[in-house]
Amino acid sequence: MNRFTNKTILITGGSSGIGLAAAKAFTAEGARVVITGRDAAALEQAKAALASDAVAVANDASDTAAAKALAETLTAANLRLDGIFINAGVAKFAPFADVDEAFWDEIFNTNIKGAYFQIQALLPLLNPGASIVINGSINARIGMPNTSVYAASKAAVISLARTLSAELLPRGARVNVLSPGPVSTPIYGKLGLDAATLEATAAQIQNQIPLGRFGTPEEIAATVLHLSSPESAYIVGTEIIADGGMSQL
Repeated sequence: MNRFTNKTILITGGSSGIGLAAAKAFTAEGARVVITGRDAAALEQAKAALASDAVAVANDASDTAAAKALAETLTAANLRLDGIFINAGVAKFAPFADVDEAFWDEIFNTNIKGAYFQIQALLPLLNPGASIVINGSINARIGMPNTSVYAASKAAVISLARTLSAELLPRGARVNVLSPGPVSTPIYGKLGLDAATLEATAAQIQNQIPLGRFGTPEEIAATVLHLSSPESAYIVGTEIIADGGMSQL
């Protein structure tokens, strides 16, 4: 299929994991993709794995000034957007008693403040009928210990999508949330856990998933493509959960 031929899709946090899987999937269906991330080297490596017309822009998703700079870069390149996947995020966990303001700010600045102002800055570049998909999390739906800040940031994302859906509909834009459950991505390696603890934690989580396994980035990307395509034109302001049944069964 070539559902995205002659379409341009922006993916934040597009150099690895779900973001890169989505970039590859969009490219395979004819889209020109723009990926962002903080690691310039990782971005260039990801760009090399995509089509020749892919665009990679170093950008800090937590920085509101960077959001404006991204919009200016795309405007200068004469690029307009048919879809945005707000995927960049921070996942860090800590007991409630150990959380400090810096920990809170790091997560909220990226997961919700950054998302909010990135969408705001990119709004003038959206073509009619554009889709915005925000990466949520089932942690907003379950009471998993040590995730109080992360879960709260993702709950805010879900609320933001509903409000923006109502506000942006007159502009022809749809906003939805995709909330993954546990997915095999590099993000788990960034939790600061030693190998043994990481393995034990993964096994404990896997036992809570009815399907008995972690999801793959490609499975999540497939749902992002669906929410971004004309086939989902009647899906507005909602949340799709892809978690192997973890929060549902």
